[in-house]
This record gives sequence, structure tokens and C-alpha cells, in this order.
Amino acid sequence: MKKMEKTASLSRRKFIAGAGALSGLLLTGCDTDIYLPPKIRGGLMGVADVLTMASQRFLLSDQALVQEHDVSEITKNFPVWNQANPDDEEFQRLLRGGFQEWKLPVGGLVNRPLSLSLEALKRLPRRTQITSHICEQGWSAIAQWSGAPLLQVLQAAGGVTAEARYVVIDTVDGWYEAYDMFDVVHPQTILAYGMNGKDLPLGNGAPVRLRVERHCGYKNLKFVKSIQVVASVEEIRGGTGGINSDNDWHWYAGA
Repeated sequence: MKKMEKTASLSRRKFIAGAGALSGLLLTGCDTDIYLPPKIRGGLMGVADVLTMASQRFLLSDQALVQEHDVSEITKNFPVWNQANPDDEEFQRLLRGGFQEWKLPVGGLVNRPLSLSLEALKRLPRRTQITSHICEQGWSAIAQWSGAPLLQVLQAAGGVTAEARYVVIDTVDGWYEAYDMFDVVHPQTILAYGMNGKDLPLGNGAPVRLRVERHCGYKNLKFVKSIQVVASVEEIRGGTGGINSDNDWHWYAGA
């Protein structure tokens, strides 16, 4: 197994990227926003939200990578959970065409909104990682994932504006989640189009799924449909920052 690695210091909340530049990262010092969920609930659930997120973010403040594994440790027959083939007319049309007409809109608080084809996504800098998927239902499995870092996708859109705080990802099957910039800029947060050396299978979210490796499975969305950068999640659906937290799960799902 590979040892835990540490990355160079990255933005803890937001970045402003001008024409093509990692130098557009906005480095901040102690920023309390990275320790708090977008909506703080009352009662013990709210206390647990804050304590869990604050303690884990403190421990992860240097942006360490999660453990990466050897090829020999990859799980055979990686589990498929939930709907493996969305009952969506447009998705089914794209599927029949081998996703050649698939597009990923990237909009909101970015400097150059765009729509990426699957081929264009594959032309962005690529990362491959072998990591453990930890499901909230009690199982785990290891797979190799290949894709474009989410940070690279946003930089292809000219970077985000100064007001940007969250990246909201919607899926074909009706799920959505928001991620703050602390997780967005992490090198292992990728839009995966490959799994175990092959194209991402339909049962695991083809053509593209999110891998945000420091979180439990329910934050690793399948069947990615769109990306929107926002300043606040208050007016988005239930206003808590995700379909799971809208239904009383924890917004921060650090594993």
C-alpha cells in the first residue's frame, strides 16, 4: 500500500482563476467557513454536524491525500447500488449513441460558462487513483478511478468569481449535492470517466461520476448531469446543500 501523502497548500475556501492559472488560487489563512456546514441545524443533530466537520477539517487542513492502494487490492465485482440505469428519456437516447452527444454544462459563478463533451473532458489533465469507497450502509470496496480533477474543469471555465463558495452537482437520476471549495480543490476530487482501466460502467454511473475521496459513498454522485457554482445554497431545493441533508442526513460526510 502507498503511504499517506501530503499535497502542496491549496485554497481553503475559494479560488479566483484568471486566464489559465494555478496562480489564481486564493490562499487564505484561518477561515471559519471551512469548519461549518452551509446550514446549521438545531438540537443534537446540529451539534454533531458542527463537531464532526470542525474536527475532521482541522485534521485535514493540510489537504493530505487519502490512502491509495495497490492494483492487487482492487475489489472484484465492485457493488452496484441504487438505480443502475436511469429511467430518463434523454439519458437513454445518449446511452444508445454511446454518449457521443453527451455534454456537461458548467455554469453559475464561473468566468466562462461552457459545455464539455466527453472527449473534451478526457482532454483535460487526467488523474488515476486506487481508493476505497466507503458506503454508509456498512460495506466498502476498492477500485481504480480515472478522470479530470474538478479543479481542472472549473479552470477550463475560466475559474470562479470572488463570490463563489459551493459547487453544486446535479445528476440524471435526480440527486444533487453541494461541495465547498476546500473539497473542490483537493487533487483526489475528480470527475471519473474510467474504472479499473476501462470506460466507467453504466452500473457505476456512466458516463461520468464524481469521486470525492474524503467522503462517504452518498457524496460520490453517479450519472453527473451538470455543474453550477454558487455563492449560497439557501435557495436550492431544501436549502441545506444536498438531497441527503435535505432528508436529515449529515451534509458533511467525511469518512
